[in-house]
Amino acid sequence: MDKDLKKIVRVLIAEDSPVIAKVISTLLSSDPQIQVVGIARNGKEAVEMAGELRPDMITMDIHMPIMDGYEATKQIMAHCPAPILIASAAVQADGIDRMFRAVSYGALDLLDISELAVGENKVFGQKFIESVKLLSRIKVVHHPLAKLETGTVFSEAETPQHLEISPAKKSDRILAIVASTGGPMAILMVLKMLPADFPYPVVIVQHITSGFLEQFANWLNSECPLNVKIAEPEEIIQPGIVYLAPCDFQTRVSEGGVLRITDEPLYDGHKPSGTILLESVAKIYKQRSVAVILTGMGRDGAKGMKTIKNWGGTTIAQDQATCIVFGMPKEAIDLGAVDQVSPLNEIADHIIAAFKEA
Repeated sequence: MDKDLKKIVRVLIAEDSPVIAKVISTLLSSDPQIQVVGIARNGKEAVEMAGELRPDMITMDIHMPIMDGYEATKQIMAHCPAPILIASAAVQADGIDRMFRAVSYGALDLLDISELAVGENKVFGQKFIESVKLLSRIKVVHHPLAKLETGTVFSEAETPQHLEISPAKKSDRILAIVASTGGPMAILMVLKMLPADFPYPVVIVQHITSGFLEQFANWLNSECPLNVKIAEPEEIIQPGIVYLAPCDFQTRVSEGGVLRITDEPLYDGHKPSGTILLESVAKIYKQRSVAVILTGMGRDGAKGMKTIKNWGGTTIAQDQATCIVFGMPKEAIDLGAVDQVSPLNEIADHIIAAFKEA
């Protein structure tokens, strides 16, 4: 058995509500593989205790006195990095924005724990426990406050302002992206490095907690030059628009560039499934498709990447050094589904090159 699966996960809880902190502590302590080593009542305490206790995992509330979870995440990832799960209840729009900004400084995932706050929910509680255990196994690095050490944050001077690409005909070509854990920041960096006049539609599956997708779209819109929206049923995709697959549905692209959004079973444990989206893209666009698989746990998207490659499309995977979790890209690489393995900061260049070659 994998030694990591036997390891006791030492967890620091950062939560200013004594009631919610108690609920989280009791829940996590019910698992024999988890030990709660401390409870911080504000962000300042969280930073101090992270340095003293060196926990394997931190659950971080976003709204806290003295120092909030966003600033605490920045400080921890700069000085004493640890896997961080942003876990917050009753989050308003401004709080969700700060949650995504915490992701940009190294937090691994977001979770709305309102269901824990209002009462017992065994299914959600188990999901919370599994998230903590899985994320605790991810190796994280120091993140200087102004720039991620992995090279995934760029100054405005490095962001391309214009690249010469022949204008696309409607539904002529397409870019498809699949990501999971660590994906929000990776997707932002890819989109940010594409030109503002990028003339092809982009379809994306990002595994994200239901309820965060709208704010994810808003966050991307505020940070990158392209127009980002949540895909709608029977919508005809348009050049230069980025479409996010909605949570809890499967999303396909059909003939004529029409989005089909259906309530059908999970595929390889996911809904939306990156493989389902990519296979639909391969069927319609064939060699005119470019697909990218980014950081994430599991194997979603690997089979879809293979289908696109088989049809003559271009496939690109994020490399291990810049992935928060190398699971999904590795599965695609091992399947022989990838044309190009690239650091995150070079993926946009490979995308542009693929479209120029067509």
